[in-house]
This record gives sequence, C-alpha cells and structure tokens, in this order.
Amino acid sequence: MIQPVPLVEIVRSGLREGLHHGSVVVIDPDGAPLLSLGDATAPMYPRSSLKPAQAAGMLRCGLELPSADLALAASSHSGEEGHLRRVGELLERFSLTEDDLGCPPDLPLGEAARLGASVPRRITMNCSGKHAAMLATCVINGWPTADYLNPKHPLQVAIAETAVELAGEPLANTAVDGCGAPLFAISLSGLARVFQGLVSTPVGDAMREHPWLVAGTDREDTRLMAAVPGLISKIGAEGVFAFALPDGRAAAIKIADGASRARLPIAAGILAQLGITGLEDLAEEPVLGGGHPVGSIRLIPGALA
Repeated sequence: MIQPVPLVEIVRSGLREGLHHGSVVVIDPDGAPLLSLGDATAPMYPRSSLKPAQAAGMLRCGLELPSADLALAASSHSGEEGHLRRVGELLERFSLTEDDLGCPPDLPLGEAARLGASVPRRITMNCSGKHAAMLATCVINGWPTADYLNPKHPLQVAIAETAVELAGEPLANTAVDGCGAPLFAISLSGLARVFQGLVSTPVGDAMREHPWLVAGTDREDTRLMAAVPGLISKIGAEGVFAFALPDGRAAAIKIADGASRARLPIAAGILAQLGITGLEDLAEEPVLGGGHPVGSIRLIPGALA
C-alpha cells in the first residue's frame, strides 16, 4: 500500500479545513529520481492515465490513424459534439457501429455535454475513443471483435506487453477497469517511465497537437498541455495524474483518497520546481459554496521540498 504524505491544503473562507495526502515521483531524462514522496514503488492502478500506453500498443499492432484520432484513442473525452463526431467517423471507417463498443452506456463526462444529453450511450462514455481504436485494431488484424476486452485476446496481450516495456517492470496485477478493458497495476515510478517513453512518439505528438481531443473544454489535461508547450499529460480516476516534458523529465501523482481536485495544484508545483513558470492560474483550484468561490486548494509550502 502506498504510504501518503500531506501535499495540499483545503482552505475555506480563510481557514484550513483539511489536507489531501498522496504520493509523487519525478524522474530525470535518464530515469533517475529527482523527487520521491510517499511510496513510488508500491503497485497502484493508474486507471485512464495508462490510455496513452494502450494507444501505443495498438500502433504496434499495425493500427494507423490520423493524429487527431490517435489523440482520441488516448483520451478520456468530455463527450462534446466534436468528440462524438470523431468517434462515430472512426467506427464508420472500419465498418463498425456504436453497438460494437464494449464500454458501458454512460452520460458524457463534461458538465455542459452531460446537461444536454438525454440518455446514457456507449459513444458518450468517456472511454469510447479508446474502445473504437481497439475495435479498429482488431479489424485490421482479422481478430474477433466480440471478445476484444478479454485479457487473453491478442489485442490485450499486445497492449499488456507494451505497458510492461514502457513501465520497465512487470505488471503487479490485471483487473477490470470501469470501461470494461483490462486494468494493469504498476508503480508510480513505472507510470512516470511510461510517460517518459511516450513523450517523443507518435502518441505523444498526437496528444500535444490535439489536447482538446484528449480531454475537453476546461479539463485538466487540456489546460495543462495548453499552458506548457511540448508537455503531454493524462489524468486517471481515483486521483492519478501523469505528465512528461519534451526533454524527458516526467512525473506521476496519486492522491490517497482518490479526489481529483488536488491534482492540478500539485502538478503546477512540480513544474514550478522544474523551472516552468507562468502557471499561477493552475496552482490553486477553487472551493465553491453556493456556487461561488469560498476558498481554494493549494500546495502546502515546502511540501515538495
């Protein structure tokens, strides 16, 4: 189990009301640790932070996609109109339909898109881009699509091998993610190495070129990639966040209680220590009361020392 340390404070109406604990690892271009807080070696589930590695595994299986579609394959999209149109076109290109998607029906992840949705659908589920790309990979290889989420399916075997190679460590466990795809357990250090290995690849290029497709309007990945040229990042459920700079420095974050609101201030704090300036807008997340800001979430001074 990861042993967390206090990282950010929650201040409401001028008074501290609590702390978020977590673990952080930052590595240099050679993979050596620049910073390690908590336990960077304990197995954890990166959740959707591993989607770029899954996309890389599909490329190794022969999948060829335009850069925008590749970004969507690595996404947890908001379900906005542009996301859904692109997923639909990807499916149609390979003679597939929404019914072929193995992800469960869900409402869009983005708030505005969710308010405009009438019923849960498979295509509006935030992982539908990844699933559409997985199905396309099966089609081009002549693999069956009905059981493409089975961990023993050749597609998933190839993706697991890619994850192991990028992480530089064996998988600690394979479970099932919320979207139904295999879910791999690796360490925070392994996750940082994954992003280090992807930053100068076609997947990294696609994410940099199309940050909105990776996430959506006002989402964390979109905001961070827009603010730091050349950076790639990907959130994961349960308080996971990973990113890499174009020079190969990379970081991975896990919030102990699974909350998402502490991720961006921690990421901004890490980047500030790495010499990236101009991230003041990302360094604090508002705390709302009655729909209005009544406080903020911010890095504890010295937390990353």
